[in-house]
Amino acid sequence: MLEQNKEKLNNILNKYNLSREEKKELLCMINPIFKHDEFQKRMTLKFPHHGNITLGEHILEDTVVTYLMCKNRKNVNKLLAVRISMLHDLYTFSWQNNKENRVRKFCNKHGFRHPIEAVLNAIYWFPELFKDTEESKIIIDGILHHMYPLPVRVYDKNNMELKNINLLDKIPRELEKIIIDSLNRKKIRKLSFSKSIYLEGRIMSKADKKVSKGQIKNISTLTSLVTGHNKSLKK
Repeated sequence: MLEQNKEKLNNILNKYNLSREEKKELLCMINPIFKHDEFQKRMTLKFPHHGNITLGEHILEDTVVTYLMCKNRKNVNKLLAVRISMLHDLYTFSWQNNKENRVRKFCNKHGFRHPIEAVLNAIYWFPELFKDTEESKIIIDGILHHMYPLPVRVYDKNNMELKNINLLDKIPRELEKIIIDSLNRKKIRKLSFSKSIYLEGRIMSKADKKVSKGQIKNISTLTSLVTGHNKSLKK
């Protein structure tokens, strides 16, 4: 499976006309995440994203665009922006037409909740990326607010209906505090309407919108972010 997915990755790199040197640099940045078993799972059709594009392919395309947007900017940490992109959608369950992902409260729907799940999974699966406090703040904030202007669920430990709620007790308390502080900015009731306060996160968010615009083919794919139901998804 890994070799097949390497070919898919190379096709995405070629789609954006990356040079040999650019490919080498980007692969060095993303390989520790890309080769992880959990990322490889998200390269399969068990994780459809926008339409029939896999979640992994979406993430990789976001990452290439993020990399290119950062490439000639001196005031941005390119590596951290790329890490935000590679980690931003590592939510727990596929949300489209999936009973396992259902929730009771509207504010806990996938579109509002999944950035928190992605952060918890990222910290748990890749602890080596969160050893530096300042870098952790940038990565966490970028992931949590990548959907801006769509809001994200504010921190409410017992009522977020996270599908990986068990991980909250397995991550360092210092990192949990970073999550809480980030989610509680510009909050209105149960939702935070803040954008990332870091340039790396804002660039990644723009890259995500650019890529998604080309991938979303119909209104059902778009509304499924909230409803969880995508009638256009091939079975």
